Order: sequence, then C-alpha cells, then structure tokens
Amino acid sequence: MELAVVNLLQFCRLISGRLRVFGVALLAVVLLSGCVQYDVGVNFEGAHRGEFVQHIKLEERLTNFSSSQVQDWLTSIEQRAKQLGGKTKHLSKQEVVVTIPFSSGKELESKFNQFFNPIEQKKSDAKTVEALNLPNFESKVNLEQGNFIFWQRSRLSYDLDLRSLGVLSENGNVIVSPSSLLNLQFSLSSPGGIRSIEKDVNAITPEVYEKGHQLVWTLQPGQLNHLEAVFWLPSPLGIGTLVIVLFIVGGFYAKYKSFPWKSTQPLAPTTLSRVQ
Repeated sequence: MELAVVNLLQFCRLISGRLRVFGVALLAVVLLSGCVQYDVGVNFEGAHRGEFVQHIKLEERLTNFSSSQVQDWLTSIEQRAKQLGGKTKHLSKQEVVVTIPFSSGKELESKFNQFFNPIEQKKSDAKTVEALNLPNFESKVNLEQGNFIFWQRSRLSYDLDLRSLGVLSENGNVIVSPSSLLNLQFSLSSPGGIRSIEKDVNAITPEVYEKGHQLVWTLQPGQLNHLEAVFWLPSPLGIGTLVIVLFIVGGFYAKYKSFPWKSTQPLAPTTLSRVQ
C-alpha cells in the first residue's frame, strides 16, 4: 500500500502547507475529519478463483482543496489495476471501485504486493518522495496453503507499517492526526469459516460478519498493523478425485451387480454326463 498512501500524502501535505496558523489547522481538523475512506477486501470464491477489491471514497471537501492531485492519484490507481488485469468503476468523481481478479493464492500474493509496491515506478517515485520529504511504508501480504484431501487450508497474514503516516507542517510538527483524515479497512471473505489469529504484538482484532465467513479489520494510522487469519476452501483436486472414484465404482456395480471389494464365489464348472 506504499505508493497509494504516499500519493495520498502528497495532496494531504499540500493541504497542510496552507495551514500556517494554529487556528486554521484546528479548523482543518474539523472540516477534513474522515476525508478519505479506503477499504481493501480480499474475496475468495474458491481455491482457484477470487478477487481483491478496493473501494475508495473521498469527501468533496478534500477534492475542493486540491482536485488535480486527487485525480492524479486516482489515475495512477486505475493504471496499475489495468496492468494487473483489473478494472476500475467510477461511481462519481470522488468514489471509485477497483477490482483485480486472481486464480490462485500465489497469484493473489504476487498481484497484491505488486499493486501496492510497484517496482517499475520506484525510481521516479523516489525522487518525488525525496522532494516532498515523504516517509516510506512497508506493505506485504503472505499466503500459505496446504491440501487436506477435500479441503485446502489457507493462512493469510498482512503487515502494514503506517507509523510514518501523518499530515505535517513545514517544520515537521504534526498538526492533523492521521486517524482524523483516514478511515482504512481490510476485509477477508471465504466460503468456509475464517478464524482470526492474534498472537502478534501488533495484531488487530477484527469484526466478524456473514456468520463467520467475513472478517473486517480497521487499520490504525500511525501504527504497525498485523492481520492474520486461517480459513478453509474446498479442494477441487480432492473433490474431483472422489467423483472419479464414485463413477468407477458405480460403473463396476452396474456391470457386475457387486462392489469390487466384495469377494464373489466362482461358479462350479458344468459337468456333462457321458452318454452311454
């Protein structure tokens, strides 16, 4: 999520550059409270099908401050989504939904990390970050999967470092709390049940929805965020193997009126009597 947040901070800091008086800064906290709603959801429909969705909603008050920076940010998101085979739906000038499909856990891991940490733009972005004195962010998702006959066990973890997130004045003082500007959420949905793991010191407790099929974490700006969960998905390989076995057994029974694991008594040979 590094580039997305960095681009977001670019126009957020442009706002803070105008707030040179404490009274004006205090007014901005009130006017810009909750100005960005950024929801990221990973939705599994099966072991080899799913999508991750981003729902971004900006308050009109924010776009009025710096509409060109906002549009540049949204355009960069749309371009990166297109490169990864995704699509963008504009609900309004301030609201977009980005959908990127994946066909396996490895592809989700690759596309997710590539979207929020695009390698091809690091050099140009590094110059921008240096010029604006923007902080660095670390975002990484990891997915481990293993087959258990008819089910596939998946363990997803997501680490997001938002300690440097904040709107600063020109002398480096924090004048607007990041939590007052941003509302960030991460959700995970699965056809099987999901169980949250909260052993890490930076773990966040999620809200449970859809009778245990969806977890929603509210990310904490200005802090380290660790999300982890275990969930189960139907295994196509195991289910397919079962169907083939049942088909073979059914065919055997239809032909021999018996199951292959049952022993059958051999028929006694017919003895022909010799005609005297």
